[in-house]
Amino acid sequence: MRRSIRFIFCGQAREISSFDPSTTLLEWLREEMHATGTKEGCNEGDCGACTVVLARAEGDRIRHEPVNACILLLGQVDGAEVLTIEDLAANGELHPIQAAMVRHHASQCGFCTPGIVMSLFAAYHEAERPVTREAITACLAGNLCRCTGYRPILDAAGEALAGTVDDPFSRQGAERLAALRALPDNRDILVGNEERFFAAPASLDTLCELTAAHPEATVIAGATDAGLWITKKLVAMPKVVALNHVAALTEIVDGEAALFLGAGVTHARALPFLARLDPDLETLMLRFGSAQVRASGTIGGNIANGSPIGDLAPALIALGASVHLRLRDLVRDLALEDFFIDYGRQDREPGEIVTGLTIPRLTPGRHFRAFKISKRFDEDISSLLGAFMITLEGSIISQARIAFGGMAGTPKRARETEAALIGAAIDTPHDWMPAVQALDRDFQPISDMRASAAYRARVARALLGKALTEIAGTRSRTRIVARGSEAENA
Repeated sequence: MRRSIRFIFCGQAREISSFDPSTTLLEWLREEMHATGTKEGCNEGDCGACTVVLARAEGDRIRHEPVNACILLLGQVDGAEVLTIEDLAANGELHPIQAAMVRHHASQCGFCTPGIVMSLFAAYHEAERPVTREAITACLAGNLCRCTGYRPILDAAGEALAGTVDDPFSRQGAERLAALRALPDNRDILVGNEERFFAAPASLDTLCELTAAHPEATVIAGATDAGLWITKKLVAMPKVVALNHVAALTEIVDGEAALFLGAGVTHARALPFLARLDPDLETLMLRFGSAQVRASGTIGGNIANGSPIGDLAPALIALGASVHLRLRDLVRDLALEDFFIDYGRQDREPGEIVTGLTIPRLTPGRHFRAFKISKRFDEDISSLLGAFMITLEGSIISQARIAFGGMAGTPKRARETEAALIGAAIDTPHDWMPAVQALDRDFQPISDMRASAAYRARVARALLGKALTEIAGTRSRTRIVARGSEAENA
């Protein structure tokens, strides 16, 4: 067992054997290391001012990922190189990203600039060339600027990312890769004592023993939600168990009949596999948080949180996904819709963990659609989300699986609506009307800061019609105003 975390910072290997389990990376950078180029803005992973890059060895290459330091725990950087804005011009020479920002006058007050530069730095090393304007916009979706305006930033990014990768980091690639490979030792990590600790087990068996022995511990994967408990709710987490080092939980099995995703698979890693399942899943995933959130947040964490407005759960329920759980040596599988019991409650015992998800592949005759409605297009919590899987025999609907988020205390299937669709002709809108009316019996949404109950009910009906119209192969006449406050039929 190792009693410390190891990582690289400022080009030097670091080993820390004492820290509070709740310490965020941003807190450590600014308070302990006085690396104040990384800023604290929203402190909830939205504005991107705190963006840093974690570099990890991945086979024969180094993977660079942007993360929000404000909601990432210090213990999670074990095995990585932490790169901040201070690293980019350490020798006095501006990085190509920085030089382009200067040439295009892409900084005004400068508060957001370090985070923007670090997001672009990750893209500089990871993006496929040529880089499209759309890809650059997606890269910066998690970085807010309130004074300069985005055009000079996008112009600078376009110039810097147009060329080949040639900077001090790429030229030192072999040395950096060797240093990163020297960090992990496949041992369990436990920093602290019985009453207060950060743990990162190396095996699934050890993880299950630890969570069963300490059911009160906070289990994290990406900590994109748990980090908010610390920064916004001021929750103390004396015992933290991280599952990132368990290889079995980061497995992806791309089978012929189904796709298996371990609970520790990040959204960024899952995205290309989900995209192959269905293009609508790719579209949905690209609106899931930001590049920073997708690099940290995990599939299992999104499900285990049980949020009624989680973006993945409704889509996976509609696809017929199952969730796998383990408590000590007891393993069980559940249909995903049965995992959610009520608001804040899941069918999960104390100490039991989510180990993965299995998602069946679409077979001929099955059609999937998913639509997210939110006030902001990028990086926003859903007002509601509808997911629809319709099975056709000819032009007749033989099976339907429909799920919504944001319409109840949990992600929930619309069972009366599903039943009302069976036997309906997909190309006869009049046949859909009983199902549209059944939605009001399936859901009694509430009003909150994101949407009124009436709005949610109206949009849910519109989304059902939109899904059926698209599946019927005709041009949808439904117009969804994602940034506004209505969804209406044209």
